[in-house]
Amino acid sequence: MEAALPIDDLGIAARIRRAKGRAIRSQIKALRVTPDEEKELLNAANSEGKVLGEWIRDVLLQQARSGRTEAAVITEIVALRMLVNNVLRPLALGESMTPEQYSQVLSEVRNGKRDAAREVLAQYSAPRPKER
Repeated sequence: MEAALPIDDLGIAARIRRAKGRAIRSQIKALRVTPDEEKELLNAANSEGKVLGEWIRDVLLQQARSGRTEAAVITEIVALRMLVNNVLRPLALGESMTPEQYSQVLSEVRNGKRDAAREVLAQYSAPRPKER
């Protein structure tokens, strides 16, 4: 006859214990995946030492909470690219830039960075033409 392991040894108590102040999780949302997708998700969850449901919840919440931050980072990277392109071009051509011209470039970057970031993101989300 095998000896029963205490619940603490299995780590179950920590998994089922609700954090103080956290609302009871009562909502269930389902999704359908292929067998290959399921294997991929299970591997990702196992690599972090989490059960699948816990891992999926963490990933979804992280994505939901970080969407705005990522958009801001991309916008600022595009703004830096615009600034570098607009400042280096005249310098590479041997021209100088007055403080007024530099201020004008900064103003154009500030006013156009969001539209430029949307264009860059649209390029990546558009379907790519099939190669023959």
